[in-house]
Amino acid sequence: MKPHILIIHRWRDHHAGYADYLDHDLHHVTYICTELATASVPAAASAVSIVAATDRLDLMSAAANGLIERFGRPERIIALNEGDLDTAAELRAQLAVAGDHPDQLAPFRDKLVMAQTVVAGGVAIPEFADAPDIEAVVRFADLHGWPVIVKPRRGTASRDVLRLNSVDDLVQLDRLAPEPRMVQTFCPDQVFHIDGLWTGSELGPWRASRYVNTCMEFAAGDVLGSVEVDDPELLGPLGEFLARACAAFGDEPWVFHMEAFVGHRADGSIRINFLEAGSRVGGAEIPFVWREVHGVDLVEAAVHIQLGRRPIVRSIAGQRVGGWLLVPTPVPAPCRITVAELDLPPAEWPYARVIPDVGTVIPKAGGYEHVGARFRFSGAATDDVEKAIRRTAGQLWLECVPSQSDLPVAG
Repeated sequence: MKPHILIIHRWRDHHAGYADYLDHDLHHVTYICTELATASVPAAASAVSIVAATDRLDLMSAAANGLIERFGRPERIIALNEGDLDTAAELRAQLAVAGDHPDQLAPFRDKLVMAQTVVAGGVAIPEFADAPDIEAVVRFADLHGWPVIVKPRRGTASRDVLRLNSVDDLVQLDRLAPEPRMVQTFCPDQVFHIDGLWTGSELGPWRASRYVNTCMEFAAGDVLGSVEVDDPELLGPLGEFLARACAAFGDEPWVFHMEAFVGHRADGSIRINFLEAGSRVGGAEIPFVWREVHGVDLVEAAVHIQLGRRPIVRSIAGQRVGGWLLVPTPVPAPCRITVAELDLPPAEWPYARVIPDVGTVIPKAGGYEHVGARFRFSGAATDDVEKAIRRTAGQLWLECVPSQSDLPVAG
């Protein structure tokens, strides 16, 4: 029988070119995905199993077993979205499939284990501790001071991340469902994300980007953007920090999406502290910008790694600066778009735009794909791209109604 490769897939857009990475004639390539994601499954798929949610292990196990009955136990299980990494690891362990199992994935998914890993590697990080209860948060704040950040150890996309400024804010924790959490000192420095490839011994292609607004602000309803930085005085220290941080996770290749705090000391020198790292391609528009602006497919590299192959290391083409912008819907999803207008002359439009047509229903699917509008930018310099991001954010007008209402809400 042909080898069976099982892919867990949840994107509606073409974040991944699976048919380019895997020969669907030489392999039985099967997919477990949501209904929304079927739009981007290759036509050559051997089979598609649809589930209500790809992060439900019970549903995924049942779907996998059905595919195994037809095509045999998979040689590899591929999962690229952050929300599916844990499920894929559990399935690999259950089915004795090679690849990352839960214990191997823990340094990238359990934020407490992650922090302990980078500290052991000599990487700077704000003070942190386990936070199994409110008393642990109070003890930490008594030792390190307020404000503090409390976040789920296995959270994604800034879910339930809280800034607590004093004892009075502890009531916010009582409103959240119980789950393992950690506490950390608040760092006021700007947050950067750094994306690229670690070959196992050195850095492959990488880019550092500065957020325009923050992920927490996006979760609260503001826009979120990102612009790559081109300042050599900053990129030098960032590269040194990045190499240390990647090496702290071991000598296996991985595609990384890392976040770091970047600020300046009193003497003007650059201060960098580790925030988080994911063994995956970054979300939002990052995979598209890398392919379209830099000529490098990080998703392809991630697939090769999960297949047990050495990733192809390609150099970044040219010196263009990339960026992206996400605009949330003015009311929570599910909602229907009633107005979507970008009031800019065509010459100033971003090079790529995903603006929903009037009447489009934005589903309540979570993540950074199903939002009000998405944009991608390219320019000669950081300042040019950031100005374009802010100009676009200021000139987009969205109106939508809740799916069960006819009253428009502007944003």
